Amino acid sequence: MEYRYLGNSGLKVSEITYGNWLTHASQVENDAAIACVRAALDVGISTFDTADVYANTGAETVLGEALKGERRQSLEIATKVFGPTGPKGHNDTGLSRKHILESIDGSLERLQTDYVDLYQAHRYDYETPLEETMQAFADVVRQGKVLYVGVSEWTADQLRAGAALAKELGFQLISNQPQYSALWRVIEGEVVPTSKELGISQIVWSPIAQGVLTGKYQPGQPLPEGSRATDDKGGAKMISRFMNDEVLSAVQDLKPVADELNLSMAQLAVAWVLQNENVASAIIGASRPEQVHDNAGAAGVTIPAELLTRIDDALGGVVERDPAKTNDSSPKAREA
Repeated sequence: MEYRYLGNSGLKVSEITYGNWLTHASQVENDAAIACVRAALDVGISTFDTADVYANTGAETVLGEALKGERRQSLEIATKVFGPTGPKGHNDTGLSRKHILESIDGSLERLQTDYVDLYQAHRYDYETPLEETMQAFADVVRQGKVLYVGVSEWTADQLRAGAALAKELGFQLISNQPQYSALWRVIEGEVVPTSKELGISQIVWSPIAQGVLTGKYQPGQPLPEGSRATDDKGGAKMISRFMNDEVLSAVQDLKPVADELNLSMAQLAVAWVLQNENVASAIIGASRPEQVHDNAGAAGVTIPAELLTRIDDALGGVVERDPAKTNDSSPKAREA
């Protein structure tokens, strides 16, 4: 495993982050989830990402149990706040001071820790003044409950405004968590250049495009039984954007590149995002320990420039690059 600095800070994270969205307390049983966490630790993964909204707080609870007994100083635990939790009442969502201060306490209890290394605004909250949000983050940092602050799926302008307020309040934004893969490159035009300027790293989610970049979905063929594309708990909806023959055929053309590098298709996909110098870590999820071991093999891989060009040529016009897609990811109104 290799490790990289997160933003303009002294904090290092593992190049591969283990995340439990759509798996813990949802798609897989607790024993399997804990086995995956053990596999992550075995391969040197030290960074674990979750959110209070995953499985309506259940994912944090499972992760806390799985990490119990580990040396806390050797781990980087990240969670998020924004989405609706609990009974989903009118203050159970968003980035208000009330929701942030209450949510961090709930997350710490479920994760069985006194602090989280990284606390992230899961989306941008259009209904709360940014000054209120950033002041609340400053306060949880001063209380020692949070060591570092990040965000997720913020636009370049939102990052700039948030970073400026953070600086005024005596802390800094060090990370952004966007979707990023060889098929989904919407952050490259605006978010990445702005982040480099501000000292913000990306911790990217879905580097394998919800499994599409593994090549397991064949054009014109039935969906594999038990795959994410057949999951009615949310996975199928997320993956649907890629489930057309044009995309699936283009992905099959990556197989010779993976073979040339002696990588699996999944490893190639994860290694691809790590070639971006602004990416500190790629989040992987898993329902089986062997998936963790496979994906972790992407750490430390260098893809030669000529092969990066071949990847671009293979994917051609199926790549999504529109920067406006980042703005679309944050709801303009709260759910409750």
